[in-house]
Amino acid sequence: MEKMSRVSTALGGGALTGRTMHCHLDAPANAISVCRDAAQVVVAGRSIFKIYAIEDEQFVEKLNLRVGRKPSLNLSCADVVWHQMDENLLATAATNGVVVTWNLGRPSRNKQDQLFTEHKRTVNKVCFHPTEAHVLLSGSQDGFMKCFDLRRKDSVSTFSGQSESVRDVQFSIRDYFTFASTFENGNVQLWDIRRPDRCERMFTAHNGPVFCCDWHPEDRGWLATGGRDKMVKVWDMTTHRAKEVHCVQTIASVARVKWRPECRHHLATCSMMVDHNIYVWDVRRPFVPAAMFEEHRDVTTGIAWRHPHDPSFLLSGSKDSTLCQHLFRDASQPVERANPEGLCYGLFGDLAFAAKESLVATESGRKPYAGDRRHPIFFKRKLDPAEPFVGLASSALSVFEIEPGSGSMSWFVDTAERYALAGRPLAELCDHNAKVARELGRNQVAQTWTMLRIIYCSPGLASATNLNHSVGKGSSCGLPLMNSFNLKDMAPGLGSETRLDRSKGDTRSDTVLLDSSATLLTNEDNEETEGSDVPADYLLGDVEGEEDELYLLEPEHAHAEEPEYVLPQEAFPLRHEIVDTPPGPEHLQDKADSPHVSGSEAEAASLAPVDSSFSLISVSHTLYDSRLPPDFFSALVCDMLRFYAEQGDVQMAVSVLIVLGERVRKDIDEQTQEHWYTSYIDLLQRFCLWNVSNQVVKLSTSRAISCLNQASTTLHVNCSHCKRPMSSRGWVCDRCHRCASMCAVCHHVVKGLFVWCQGCSHGGHLQHIMKWLEGSSHCPAGCGHLCEYS
Repeated sequence: MEKMSRVSTALGGGALTGRTMHCHLDAPANAISVCRDAAQVVVAGRSIFKIYAIEDEQFVEKLNLRVGRKPSLNLSCADVVWHQMDENLLATAATNGVVVTWNLGRPSRNKQDQLFTEHKRTVNKVCFHPTEAHVLLSGSQDGFMKCFDLRRKDSVSTFSGQSESVRDVQFSIRDYFTFASTFENGNVQLWDIRRPDRCERMFTAHNGPVFCCDWHPEDRGWLATGGRDKMVKVWDMTTHRAKEVHCVQTIASVARVKWRPECRHHLATCSMMVDHNIYVWDVRRPFVPAAMFEEHRDVTTGIAWRHPHDPSFLLSGSKDSTLCQHLFRDASQPVERANPEGLCYGLFGDLAFAAKESLVATESGRKPYAGDRRHPIFFKRKLDPAEPFVGLASSALSVFEIEPGSGSMSWFVDTAERYALAGRPLAELCDHNAKVARELGRNQVAQTWTMLRIIYCSPGLASATNLNHSVGKGSSCGLPLMNSFNLKDMAPGLGSETRLDRSKGDTRSDTVLLDSSATLLTNEDNEETEGSDVPADYLLGDVEGEEDELYLLEPEHAHAEEPEYVLPQEAFPLRHEIVDTPPGPEHLQDKADSPHVSGSEAEAASLAPVDSSFSLISVSHTLYDSRLPPDFFSALVCDMLRFYAEQGDVQMAVSVLIVLGERVRKDIDEQTQEHWYTSYIDLLQRFCLWNVSNQVVKLSTSRAISCLNQASTTLHVNCSHCKRPMSSRGWVCDRCHRCASMCAVCHHVVKGLFVWCQGCSHGGHLQHIMKWLEGSSHCPAGCGHLCEYS
């Protein structure tokens, strides 16, 4: 723990020498104070009150002030201070409310000098006047501050802070009559010791108790304060109102703050709990400490710079029962372990990038902020970026902005307003949202909605119109086409066997209903059709005919075991039963002898009038393939949602979650869903899309999200008759006993949406008020107020 580096500092009366060292105490320390020659330090606590000499190599105990046979509460110290003008004079604040002064020049063992017992509770702080030898100030838990003249037995002035307790009091170094005090309620007060009746100035410094304060040794108007809100603030007290000039954010409550000698912007702090380290801050760089001392293993309770003109030595006491001397040269430098690069987006899309100047100059060979510096893609550098901080920091800051128009979020607003999330069947929701995305140029999102419809929506049977349209128009949807041949281009032999003639006197609709399992035509070897990759059946249809000339049997009726299909009477007039095959063209006279067509097939084909424009179309063997269950795609859909969320499109992730509901929600953990919902709602509220945000909250199944629109919804309403505030018991006024929700236009009770003017408290039905204000701006109740509806 001890380090061998040594420092010798030349001062006016001599030189300070020493190294980083520590000594073990008999008990935990509550406070320390250094004498004016920087040669001794006093350590005080509940069970310890000793003076140590500070030598080059170690601390040496010189005097134990806890003497006497019986332990006294007067020796249980909460604070101690050594007079900077009289090296024999000390003062302690006891936990029993007693202020004790000690005279080290007394020849007896007991050095106790005077006791002041005017405080009723624990005294938290004592402070000597910097230039007046006999003036002592104390601050107590009872809320009072007392000024003592050591030449008298009683206090000369009492100051009431009108607060629960006083945590610190400090005389100003430059102003003879001024002292500052800090309180539990977060206030800081400035007092004139000549006017104990009221404070000169009071302001709220912290959000919570203010534990400490310290006047700047060089700058007359600077006052540093530290509080439970983990902040150290520097105030300029020379202005009419206290002005905050610096603010340092720490990681724990600030218990002590001390300005560093000879360094205008440096101060040291220690914490009241959790953090055991001592930090030295440069208030110009409030986020990273300039130095850090890590010797203590428990909370540091007291810190003091060894000499008011030496910035190298810092003394500290701790609850770990150690007294340490820290050499500033041996302190660790947190800035050396910090990441030298930083990247951050601004609210409007601006990008800030910071890096070490040396790194920028070495890698690019150019000076920071040069006009010809290469810019990140899609970004351009602002014309006048901020200059780098030239103090302790050596970073170069570059600020970039988005190209005009490239950062527009209009698509987000349009999508949020136009998306349909509930109230329709799933297929319609997917189709609608896909259409919205496609119209906004978001083709990938549109395709995703389309795929979700295919996965989770069971398709209906293809209609005749859709099927004929898919065949006749060459559409990619509907019945899959595997191969197509025109009968004109077929071999003469095959064509002569299949050509039929249309009956001239027949005016009926030329329609054929075919069984998909029946084979109308095959080749000689009964093999697969040329050009087809799968076994195929053949469908005879008129591709160039009317759109209603092709129908397909439903799959549940397409079985070979069923009886032969009988045409309905509505499509064909009644005729006598045909026994023999009707006569046909000459090239079909021997059709019964054809090796390619069976008798039943020929009989079926005789019913289908075909001309030379007919085509032979092959279709897949099974018109309706078996479908995979939607659960098969659950993992893929979850990956898709995470993909959109990681890309920053949390809108898509939340919209799909709401639309699909339990189909996919069960596969994503609740914490992830809550994170997506929270992010999307925050974005909606940033764009003032309050209705959409409320709809998302309402449709959410997460308990943490669904309760958001149930908080902060209190409406403070006044009665429209007596103008008194309404109670929470209903819409009937307690004073005039009249219903407050009367419409000023129709004079009926409003049972639905009620709108009222915040100026005159009159209102009524929403539609009535809107219609009234279209023609008049005066209140419909006749009160004369100029109401406005927007």
